[in-house]
Amino acid sequence: MIPPDRGGDRGTGRTAMLPRLAMLVALLLPVAAQAQPAFPDRPLRLVIPWPPGGTNDIIGRLVTEGMAARLGQPFVIENRGGAGGMLGAEVVARAAPDGHTIVLGGSGSLTITSLVQAKVPYDVATAFAPIGLMALGPNVIVVHPSLPVTSLKELQAVARRGPPLAYASPGVGSTGHAAGAMLAQALNVEMEHIPYRGTGPALNDMVAGRVQVFTNALAPMQPNIQSGALRAVAIAGAKRSAAMPDLPTTGEEGFPQVEAATWFGLLATGGTPPARIARLHAALNATLAEPELRRRLLDGGVEVEPSESPEAFARFFAEDRARWAPVVRRAGMKVE
Repeated sequence: MIPPDRGGDRGTGRTAMLPRLAMLVALLLPVAAQAQPAFPDRPLRLVIPWPPGGTNDIIGRLVTEGMAARLGQPFVIENRGGAGGMLGAEVVARAAPDGHTIVLGGSGSLTITSLVQAKVPYDVATAFAPIGLMALGPNVIVVHPSLPVTSLKELQAVARRGPPLAYASPGVGSTGHAAGAMLAQALNVEMEHIPYRGTGPALNDMVAGRVQVFTNALAPMQPNIQSGALRAVAIAGAKRSAAMPDLPTTGEEGFPQVEAATWFGLLATGGTPPARIARLHAALNATLAEPELRRRLLDGGVEVEPSESPEAFARFFAEDRARWAPVVRRAGMKVE
């Protein structure tokens, strides 16, 4: 006798088990969620690759105070200066990729340094996970009042007549050094680079007339511009500065390739999970939306410029480096 087919019984048994399996999964889900700790689950570490008291330090402390309130964890600030910001950046590049260690990066400490230093102990393109842009510090091109120049075309004409004008910078391999080289290349003129040990000494010699041209962040230049000790020619950026709205941009002056705004942004260690980067970005942008914070940053000489997403900031970072690379290469800038 052929035994009866019990396939239907087996199918019925499996079907009957499905509700029990669904119930078991539902019971286990809260346990799995508890196994994944909320982020952040401990204090965060912000590495500022410059000494205390400067613009980077002020911006970092102001912004992370607001982020801490939103993330539910405090920030521990660590100032790690040296090698043009490379030492502090290396700390974050080598940290665990969990989003708890962040660097306050910028055009100087990440872009220019990675191009001019002979040995960089990390790959700047992969060592960091961009979180978001915070602010831009517009750079201004100034000349000594003894120079008969009120525009970039007039500066070009004077420089072409010779002898070569001297331009100041805060040091070899600095953003100011690269910005001066960019200006000379755009004007197609020869200018002599005179490096100093910081912005202060460079400004002193500018005011004294020992050097004729200086491209630097607006904030420390503004008092001398207002007093007439220096003459502002143009903002080296894509848009006018709210602090000096009547001063034209380099683009308006006919030289759009001269774009040297100092930027400030936050980056985590490369390989940090995207969900954690997204949480940090949301806290950053919510903080940057505060009117009082925006006012305080503007008073400090920088303008809030949030990025719409971490991906947008990553593109900005890559484009910034691509813009500076040929300038640095053509100028032969190198720090051994």
